[in-house]
Amino acid sequence: MTIKINNISLTLDEDLEFLKERIAKKLRLSQDNIIKYTILRESLDARKRDNIKFNYSVEVFIEKEEQIVNSLRDNDIQLYKTAIREKIIFGNKKLNTRPIVVGMGPAGMFAALELAKNGYRPLVIERGEAIENRTKKVNNFWKSGILNCDSNVQFGEGGAGTFSDGKLTTRIKDTRCDYVLDEFVKSGAPDEIVYSGKPHIGTDILKIVVKNIREKILMLGGEILFNNRLEDINIKDNKIKSIVVNRTEIPCEVLVMAIGHSSRDTYEMLHRKNIFMEPKPFAIGVRIEHSQKLININQFGKFAEHPRLNAAEYRLTHTCRDSGRAVYSFCMCPGGTVVSASSEPYMVVTNGMSDYKRDKDNANSALVVSVNSSDFLSNSPLSGMEFQRHYEKLAYTTGGGEYAAPVQLAEDFINGRITKKLGNIKPSYKPGYEFSDLKECLPSYVCEALKEGLLEFNKKIKNFSDNNSILTGIETRTSAPLKIIRNEKLQSINLVGLYPSGEGAGFAGGIISAAVDGIKSAECIMKEYSA
Repeated sequence: MTIKINNISLTLDEDLEFLKERIAKKLRLSQDNIIKYTILRESLDARKRDNIKFNYSVEVFIEKEEQIVNSLRDNDIQLYKTAIREKIIFGNKKLNTRPIVVGMGPAGMFAALELAKNGYRPLVIERGEAIENRTKKVNNFWKSGILNCDSNVQFGEGGAGTFSDGKLTTRIKDTRCDYVLDEFVKSGAPDEIVYSGKPHIGTDILKIVVKNIREKILMLGGEILFNNRLEDINIKDNKIKSIVVNRTEIPCEVLVMAIGHSSRDTYEMLHRKNIFMEPKPFAIGVRIEHSQKLININQFGKFAEHPRLNAAEYRLTHTCRDSGRAVYSFCMCPGGTVVSASSEPYMVVTNGMSDYKRDKDNANSALVVSVNSSDFLSNSPLSGMEFQRHYEKLAYTTGGGEYAAPVQLAEDFINGRITKKLGNIKPSYKPGYEFSDLKECLPSYVCEALKEGLLEFNKKIKNFSDNNSILTGIETRTSAPLKIIRNEKLQSINLVGLYPSGEGAGFAGGIISAAVDGIKSAECIMKEYSA
């Protein structure tokens, strides 16, 4: 048993050396009585721009902890016991074939790692390439407009999150989250992600982490086949018999389906196999780009250039007065770039990306509007996916082809004018952009909601929606457009042995939650089968 202390504050000019002093003061003890302490959470409090501070929760190791807590009677000080992951009781059913994991994004990666750690020797199938070659393909696409449909921002080792800001925030409460963060640190991520209130890795460091986790899976007996795409599942008596990969049949009994939210051909194959699925709400819109200095000044005021403060973030939400639709910022990338994230030919998709230092000139964020099944083009489980495709094709045409993106300044968009000249900042999107009218590639109700949201957000962040703010179209891959239905054992409800997992199956919303879902899928397999 240890002690947890909440609400310890440090000013911007006080470094972590002051923390032990504040702990001792809270406990009314000498610093010599503190055996050691660990930071559990660090968060930035910028609600008062003239009094920005860091708040900490810490775990403290001292003697007679229970006696001290009882004597202080302070709500910020309590006895603390670290949550421990539930121990797995392994099943005894025999597996005649190795478990197979499809996808090497966070869900597939951590499912494979967990299986490998416990002696199950998983086989991983990934349609894209290892991160080294994948990065070359992506950079070539951004420079030349030559798209590789199997190795791009959406597909390949690390998943879509590898070319993003590498955010590690999550709303789920699960002890496995700490395990994932710890695994990231062991694989090369900075220590601070364990306690930061808004942890991120950045795409540059995430590539290193992904490679190191791959090597660990291989060292533990796993096997990874890159450039191998799942084409079919052979079924007998409602059970998986085998899978077809690059026209080769592989015997299979247990299949973790961690395909990511953009594997549309795989969704179509599953639909042909009558795997139960249903459309799922998501959101579409644009990327909005500002000067990072503008965001820093709005969020931090006179402290905008303070060396202890990183590039500022924002989170904005609005509910439309008439339609009730949600308009919100999503995947905000401080000091980053807007990137082309297309995965199918003749379609334009955008995303945001930042390196660990977040030191580029522009800030960007998705600005999106909620859509649901009543908006889609049919009643099929794939209707959300087809909805995405429809508008991505329009964006390609509106941008003039060659994967150029349509752009419009925010004030021009609000007033229905096509932009003819840029303001103070330049779009960071590559391979190119075209001044356009974004209403040509978005539903009218999305455009109306975006206009209303932009006017409201301009009240919260000064100059947020002026003609120095760039809108780049379009953002469609905010989450999976469908959900693959599964039971309490995380198996498909109508195909024994199929474990839909992660964001692509509709059960996660980011790197951490996807990784946790992959671990849970692996645990369900291990609880039923022996290694």
